[in-house]
Amino acid sequence: MKKFTLLILILTLTLTSCNYGKNGITAEIKNSSDKIIRNVTFLSDKNTKLVFDKIEPNETVTKFLDMTNNQGGDGSYGLTFDRENGKTEHTANGYYTNGASLDRKVTCEIKNDTILMKFSGIGY
Repeated sequence: MKKFTLLILILTLTLTSCNYGKNGITAEIKNSSDKIIRNVTFLSDKNTKLVFDKIEPNETVTKFLDMTNNQGGDGSYGLTFDRENGKTEHTANGYYTNGASLDRKVTCEIKNDTILMKFSGIGY
C-alpha cells in the first residue's frame, strides 16, 4: 500500500509540475482580428523567442517561452507580426529581471486596431 501511495504521489507531482520552476513564461496569443496574421514572434531577447508562421482569425496558440538561456539583465517582452495589408506591428510590454520572468503567463490579444497584453503570475 505504501508503494502504491508513493507511486501516486510521484505521478501527481510529475503531471502538475510541467513548467513549474522553469525560468520562462507561457505565452498565449489570440488573433481576434478579421484577418490572418503572419510571421508572429514573441520574445524576451534576440535568442529567446517563439515563432509562429501564421495565426488564423479567432485562433489561439499557446506555448512556453523557455528563458533558461536568456541574456542576464532586465528587459521587456516583444511581440511582432505582419498584418494581411503588409503592415508590421511591434509592441513591447511586461518586465523581466535578471533574465528571469516575474510572471507565469501572458495573454496577447490582437484586434483589428490594437494589441492587448495581460500578465498573470503568482499571487503574493
